[in-house]
Amino acid sequence: MSEGAPDLTDAAYYFNRELSWLRFDERVLEEAEDPSNPLLERLRFLAIFGANLDEFMMIRYAGLKEQAEAGVDRVTPDGRTPKQQLAEASALIQSLVTRHRRVLGEDVLPALARAGVRIRRVRDLEDAGRAAVEAFFETQAFPVLTPLAIDARHPFPRLPNLSFALLLEVVDRDDGVIRFAVVQVPGVLPRFVAVPGGEHDFVLLEDVIRSFADRLFEGNHVRASYAFRVTRDADIEIAEDEAEDLLRAIEDGVRRRRWGDAVRLEVEPAFPPAWRAWLRADLDLDEHDVFEVPHHLSANDFHELAQLPIPALRYAPFQPRVPDALRDERSVLEAVAAGDVLVEFPFHAFDVVQRMVDEAADDPDVLAIKMTLYRVGARSPVVAALARAAGNGKAVSATVELQARFDEEHNIGWARELERAGVHVSFGFPGMKTHCKALLVVRREAGDGGAPQVRRYVHLGTGNYNPATAGGYTDMGLLTCDEDLAADVSDLFHYLTGYSKRVTWRKLWVAPTNLRENLLAAIDAETEHARAGRPSGIRAQMNSLVDPEVIRALYRASQAGVPIDLLVRGICCLRPGVPGVSETIRVRSVVGRFLEHQRIFQFHDGGEDRCYLGSADWMQRNLRRRVEAVFPIDDPRLARTVRDVLDLYFRDDVKARELQADGSYQRPRRKPGHHRVDAQQRRMQRPA
Repeated sequence: MSEGAPDLTDAAYYFNRELSWLRFDERVLEEAEDPSNPLLERLRFLAIFGANLDEFMMIRYAGLKEQAEAGVDRVTPDGRTPKQQLAEASALIQSLVTRHRRVLGEDVLPALARAGVRIRRVRDLEDAGRAAVEAFFETQAFPVLTPLAIDARHPFPRLPNLSFALLLEVVDRDDGVIRFAVVQVPGVLPRFVAVPGGEHDFVLLEDVIRSFADRLFEGNHVRASYAFRVTRDADIEIAEDEAEDLLRAIEDGVRRRRWGDAVRLEVEPAFPPAWRAWLRADLDLDEHDVFEVPHHLSANDFHELAQLPIPALRYAPFQPRVPDALRDERSVLEAVAAGDVLVEFPFHAFDVVQRMVDEAADDPDVLAIKMTLYRVGARSPVVAALARAAGNGKAVSATVELQARFDEEHNIGWARELERAGVHVSFGFPGMKTHCKALLVVRREAGDGGAPQVRRYVHLGTGNYNPATAGGYTDMGLLTCDEDLAADVSDLFHYLTGYSKRVTWRKLWVAPTNLRENLLAAIDAETEHARAGRPSGIRAQMNSLVDPEVIRALYRASQAGVPIDLLVRGICCLRPGVPGVSETIRVRSVVGRFLEHQRIFQFHDGGEDRCYLGSADWMQRNLRRRVEAVFPIDDPRLARTVRDVLDLYFRDDVKARELQADGSYQRPRRKPGHHRVDAQQRRMQRPA
């Protein structure tokens, strides 16, 4: 480091990862606050906020608590200890939850009521409505509910993760003695119970239970009820000695997840202070782990209501297109043989990839299919096609990632179903998730002169083989017969399923072998171009930017004068706009109708202008502890399309926010006379 040059490891140049995660949740909350969004979509954003916060508490907050309680004082690159992060995160969460519930209870729900979607109180229902709700309680709720007494013989029950329950004061009708009990609100029943008579009238399940709770305690009267919710540590850790049978270890971990240590207690404002203190002590929580929640607990349940089919309260319907190369009814494999095809989800139909797997499963000339499966969802036509292909006598292999967080149970089920169908199933490496998105089809075809030859067809993508997320996440993928890429993908599957130690690749950047090295080399090359006076520039889109080594490389590039434009949807630990450090770096986040999920990397490279897509964010875990694949877009026509997508996002002045040097996000100013640019909306309107 030259004299007077800034120390790029200085904590002042980094944002905290955990607080940055919460700031992303705040941007989701801003979409719920935005009156230009349809009402049910605003409710959906409120539910997403709740689900995101639940995950943060179960994983990141739980990890901080564990470190703080163990006395860990190691600081993060931004200079904070676990204890400091915990305190700051708790304070920020308190403010965000208060703001969230205010939007929910004082803005969105009243507006929905005015639009005809009403959450009513059982006590306010007309006779017919109350009778219908009472019948629901007797026939559906009562058989499921289990009242749990709390006394000397019955200790406070250990409630599972994310359990939502009622604490009840129960008065004996004979002697007036007051006792206490807990009733868990069952997740197997709908949270919103439809009320006959109104087109979209509902009562909350907990209100139904409260209203008829006396029937759970014959001879007693329920005088009062108070809602609370418990969140537990849900991270699954697999010890080395468990890794021999990874499938069983993950199954055991999923079961343990429900009963991890408590990390959060949420209570409604009326919750009695004495019980709050007692329950906090029983759960071994600190005061900053207790969150008073106005209005409704378990906000992620509002996803149920947000799905109501009321067009006037939803986004306008959107019909995905078919890429031009596939419009003439040719098979997908024929189209790919004629040239590379770029797919963009959800703007193109996921049917494109599904058709490729289906065609391969039924084509008598296809010899083998290989595929990675990370998150495929509860219902998977892809899995069905792989099973059918195995039944048709093809060599089919699937690398199923059992450790895809919160999708473990689905993936365990799919793994077993595929094995029963005759598919060769592997699980990658213990302690290293297989996160790359790759499909390989091996087909026997007539070559020059009619002699048979084998041709490989490949799909590489940024997103999962999941039709549900493909309809709601922005992702991109490449369909190709490029021989070098196809050879690399073959080697990648050998790396995943066998004992291959390959570290060199023809075109792919693969973690954990060469991805970090190639990424840093590409950034450093831009630095050298700028120092030599040649054209330079970096543009990239990703979910998260955390890795300190990559951030320092970007800082060095900025110091050399490289213009750097970054689209970072969620966590960003890089501090842009710092004089002498990151003056040429601009960071944006786009939060809109679709979840931004694609990863795009563009390097000007002295005029060569190289574009890459891939599955990896710029985080330590992606570059070191996952199997990832980043691939080039060599076709100039397709590369231009990718660049046009980035151009569009950097012009967005509707759903974009720009990260400031102080950590705040600000909406970009619209230039006078310029039309509004909503990048996602423009992509929906673009021709295929």
